[in-house]
Amino acid sequence: MTLSPADAARRAEAVAPRLREHLPPTPFVRYGAFSEELECDVLVKCEHQQRTASFKARGAMAKILTLTDAERQAGVVTASTGNHGLGVGNALATLGGHGIVYLPENASPSKVGALRRLGLELRAEGTDTGVLETKARAYAAEHGLTYVPPYNDPDVVAGQGTVAVEILEQLNGAPLDAVVVAVGGGGLISGIAAVLKAHLPDVRVYGAQPVNDDAMAASVRAGQITMVDAGPTLSDGTAGSVEPGSITFGLCRELVDDWVLVEEDAIRAALRTVIDTEHQLIEGSAALAFAAARQRRTELTGRRVAVVSCGGNISSTTLAAALS
Repeated sequence: MTLSPADAARRAEAVAPRLREHLPPTPFVRYGAFSEELECDVLVKCEHQQRTASFKARGAMAKILTLTDAERQAGVVTASTGNHGLGVGNALATLGGHGIVYLPENASPSKVGALRRLGLELRAEGTDTGVLETKARAYAAEHGLTYVPPYNDPDVVAGQGTVAVEILEQLNGAPLDAVVVAVGGGGLISGIAAVLKAHLPDVRVYGAQPVNDDAMAASVRAGQITMVDAGPTLSDGTAGSVEPGSITFGLCRELVDDWVLVEEDAIRAALRTVIDTEHQLIEGSAALAFAAARQRRTELTGRRVAVVSCGGNISSTTLAAALS
């Protein structure tokens, strides 16, 4: 299966009005301290304020809106480090239905608790989300259920692309020079980049990944989807390998202009800065995008830059360790 940038953009713009019936637009605001430090206009898309505290609510809702009542009631299956599962749970709670989530054994406790409260059936197996995706997809096929991928699906990519549909509306004709997005499986950056480049072809797209787990960036460098020897990262929302044959790989190759690999100390420092200056609670994967913008400050000077703050689900234990 392939998905062209033009088709991804068209799908995102088509589904945006339907999503708005169920999910609120998120703020797009200037962060003064980062703007001053980087000597540029840093405009933050606050997906950490989205329902379920993550952009993942969009892709999950977009996919589940394509299902019939009977398909939702029979059950949907997914794999997730937490945020996508929360998005699936929110969509099912809104539209009706039953869900099963395969998640890693080391998933954030706060996310696991939230998944349980949404009434989802949880199956914790292993630590690699790429392997879990294969297991979840196989289980769904064996039992005649619907699999809802975390990123490898045209409807999911389109749902994430509605972030950029809103950004364009909120810019209201003002210019935008660059966008910085944290990358795991690539669904968010694929959707955002497809929509933005359809309207602002000169916008520069930066994909941020942790040095400790850079599967998509490594795959793009290698010219094929590849495994990496991943280590632990505060950016747990981007952790895991890329599913073989994922449509996001081709989109990332075509649409991402630059890859920024970020060390753990820099992710922690960015998290502290956002909390200290904006008093906003964000998770590690959101801090990753801020850290990447810092890392590219020289080329961003004087520019207008969107940073996508992708989520706010972080446990007190993880937060305390990051701030210590």
